[in-house]
Amino acid sequence: MELYLFRHGIADDRSLGRPDSSRQLTDEGRKKTASVAKMARRAGVNPSLIISSPYDRAVQTAEAAAQEFGYKNEILQTRTLVPEGSPQAVWNEIRNHSGEPAILLAGHEPLLSQLAAYLLSTPSLQVEMKKSALVRIDVDGMRAAPQGVLRWMIVPALAG
Repeated sequence: MELYLFRHGIADDRSLGRPDSSRQLTDEGRKKTASVAKMARRAGVNPSLIISSPYDRAVQTAEAAAQEFGYKNEILQTRTLVPEGSPQAVWNEIRNHSGEPAILLAGHEPLLSQLAAYLLSTPSLQVEMKKSALVRIDVDGMRAAPQGVLRWMIVPALAG
């Protein structure tokens, strides 16, 4: 299975009286997210399922990806992808969709870098997930603990 970890783009600053979950992508965040998705499409990314954190900025990132990839199905939302989520909970969510050949997960830091390390069976690995970064990790089988292979990472600076 191909797994794509997509960190949300640049979002509005936090403000008093407004929940973190309602922060929106900025214009720059939308542009960088779209450019990374476009480069990924040219690399052959074609998710069969897109799952997102319910936070607005992650949903907007998932929607931008869906548009670029021509994804026509529903974007599933799960609280397992919120910033304080656990890699094990996300892995269990992935295992619930074991029949999918390619899953894109839109979420946040610090979860996504921890998830990348977890999927690669190296919990002490430090992965820097820049905003709008997209990582591909392939996993073979749906064991209790994953054993993935890092294939590539696209950061906005590469996507132009």
